[in-house]
Amino acid sequence: MECVSSILSPTAVKFSYPMLASMAASAATVPSFSLKSMAYGQRRTATSKHSAKPTKTLSATTATNPVSSTTSTSTATATSLPPKKVLVPIGLGTEEMEAVIIVDVLRRAGADVTVASVEPQLQIEASCGTKLVADTSISSCSDQIFDLVALPGGMPGSVRLRDCAALQKITSKQAEERRLYGAICAAPAVTLLPWGLLRRRQTTCHPAFMHKLPTFWAVKSNIQVSEGLTTSRGPGTSYVFALCLVEQLFGESVAKGIGESLLVCLDDDNSRKEEFNKVEWSFDHIPHVLIPVANGSEEIEVVTIVDILRRAKVDVVVASVEKSVQILASQGTKIIADKLIGVAAELTYDLIILPFWFIVIGRNCWC
Repeated sequence: MECVSSILSPTAVKFSYPMLASMAASAATVPSFSLKSMAYGQRRTATSKHSAKPTKTLSATTATNPVSSTTSTSTATATSLPPKKVLVPIGLGTEEMEAVIIVDVLRRAGADVTVASVEPQLQIEASCGTKLVADTSISSCSDQIFDLVALPGGMPGSVRLRDCAALQKITSKQAEERRLYGAICAAPAVTLLPWGLLRRRQTTCHPAFMHKLPTFWAVKSNIQVSEGLTTSRGPGTSYVFALCLVEQLFGESVAKGIGESLLVCLDDDNSRKEEFNKVEWSFDHIPHVLIPVANGSEEIEVVTIVDILRRAKVDVVVASVEKSVQILASQGTKIIADKLIGVAAELTYDLIILPFWFIVIGRNCWC
């Protein structure tokens, strides 16, 4: 038996949620990505007529412990309303941050979220290399009715979703029957546009795909709600996208409580402090980073850290401290690690990052 701590040797808010009733009020257009421009209050909205009207529920009291706060929110929602059913499809090359954040936030709100693979197998490799396991195949969802269908973006993930006939049928029926559907990043332009599901709806998407949208209906905003369709721009706006969906399904108070418990704070003067005894880091090689994961690790943190570091061309190793490389994260997302911790311990790392839940449990591992 080897403890994870042996690897860690010296040698080795204020967040506002406007009610959807005020959707007729337009906000300023946001042309580019920035933390300030992600503010939820800056979204562009349009008058909406759809059957899934936001329902007010009990507001969760913000607690010191973010885990207990989100549990309170989910419990209040689950006991006051039948569970809302949500479909999140994934495929080869889906953007992992977008998929996982959507699933995590909606499950915290009490939604019954089904992650469905459009591939022949349940396990997929996302756009930046994270391996996710779906709950079921898309074919098993064909006869179900969902309150919301939410499409993550990414490439070639958006193309894989577009080419799935079963998903097209489900989403088209969703729109025809005036139930909620949404897409983020490349998915509005690459997936929904060819299906004809953007007609007469104001839409936003990732800047790299804006030219594909009909000029008259294209909107350069971080979040856009129009006739039951919700669209957003990319990984950096995934939280505001997911919280907007929560607000439409469960009401403003639930969305606000979850946003606060996740510390989605944009007006924060304490985002970074000056470091004492500052040390300059320099590398003559590609940095090697270890991220240990366990059952109960916070999936948003794991996937976001891995995604961003890999985009920066860092060599990231995700290592499971369990007896299997597959772990079940805190909100039910199934993640496949790159290797077991015993194998990972044979290497040397420039940086080791422990996700939140991992530290709280403080568990030993069998290697």
